[in-house]
Amino acid sequence: MSHPDKPSPPPPSGPGSPQDVPPAPGSIPIDTSALPDAIREELEAPDPVALDTSAEELKDGANHCPKCGATDIRHKPGSDLLVCLFCRNEWHGHRVEEEFGLGEGLDELSGTIIASGARDIAADASVLMSFKCTGCGAEVTVNTENAMTARCHWCRHVFGVNEQVANGAVPDAVLPFHIKKDDAVGRIRQFVAKRQMFALKEFKQEFTPENVVGVYLPYMIVDGKVSADVVGKGEIETARYTRGSGNNKKTYYDADVYHVDRHVDFTVDDLTLESSSERGNLDTRTNTNNIINTILPFDTKNAVKWNASYLSGYSSEKRDRDVEHLRPRLEDQLLSIARHQVLDSVRQFDRGVRWEQEGLQVHGTRWVSMYLPVWLYSYHQPGKNGGMLHYIAVNGRTGETMGSVPVQQWKLITAALTVGTVLETIALWFIGAFG
Repeated sequence: MSHPDKPSPPPPSGPGSPQDVPPAPGSIPIDTSALPDAIREELEAPDPVALDTSAEELKDGANHCPKCGATDIRHKPGSDLLVCLFCRNEWHGHRVEEEFGLGEGLDELSGTIIASGARDIAADASVLMSFKCTGCGAEVTVNTENAMTARCHWCRHVFGVNEQVANGAVPDAVLPFHIKKDDAVGRIRQFVAKRQMFALKEFKQEFTPENVVGVYLPYMIVDGKVSADVVGKGEIETARYTRGSGNNKKTYYDADVYHVDRHVDFTVDDLTLESSSERGNLDTRTNTNNIINTILPFDTKNAVKWNASYLSGYSSEKRDRDVEHLRPRLEDQLLSIARHQVLDSVRQFDRGVRWEQEGLQVHGTRWVSMYLPVWLYSYHQPGKNGGMLHYIAVNGRTGETMGSVPVQQWKLITAALTVGTVLETIALWFIGAFG
């Protein structure tokens, strides 16, 4: 039987919204040569950056202590503070939520707002950045592939890459490490200890958790205003019965089938998307990058304005994915959220609902580039097609730990067979005792 549940117009024909996509290629260009100077200059001017998160005081590459002016500054472990190594002055970075109002206006989002650190990466952007030392005049070069700070070899002045150049190395914000290395080592050691029985012999011999690396991973943090429509069939069971006997016995059910459609409007706040193609590669045949997602969430509300001094002593990976590259992933996650949003309204369908059509309309988004702290321990297991790269990851803020330990297959098979034999023996004993 088929019953209408709630009539509604058909869902949008596809994901996305007019505000969120660039003009169609092939649009007729405007000839500005005959226009008045003022109009021509306005049309030819580059589009303004909607949200500028750059720090003017850091554009010379140096981060000066507000008390004594020294540049040898580090992150104070276990806190969000910066500390001057010369006068021991401590201060807190400005939270981006408060500085740029990122926690506000979700219901009013329209179009695409991109913070300055999340702009498209220039194809010809260099990884090398040079600064002229204000202390002695020497030139200092920083390779952003593996470092964000450097020290002048003449006068010991410390420089950091704080200018938001278009090479993906400088985000809008950074969430400092809270978990210290000793704590991360202990958590990794404990994680592996619980899995020693089936671990690969070579892994146990080579396991050195002290080699864990603190790394800032690049993410896009997205706010959005969204509408979604889902349409499908829901079933309510009306009868259940069995037919046949012995090994041929089968259970059947009758159900009323309903046409179900739902519409939902919602906002998302600080949705987290990987913006590194290497970390976004979730090919479980070659790596266990997927485990990094299991240590989410991060307390992104506490992220501070970008300052390279927070990265001193840590590694970092560069962003290499732009907003447009990440839209398909964003839309997948938004549709998952939409399905979850309508769950309470379809609980009466005890046989479940099969969604057959889905439509998404993204009214507005806001994108902020952010570095998030992770302790990573890696182990390469040799094998076919380059082997497997295993990771154990620790959330640098909460200590949440998850990972992948290479196992000896024969031990697993033996254990499975042993468990199966024991269960079979127990079953036969029960039959003999009570049959």
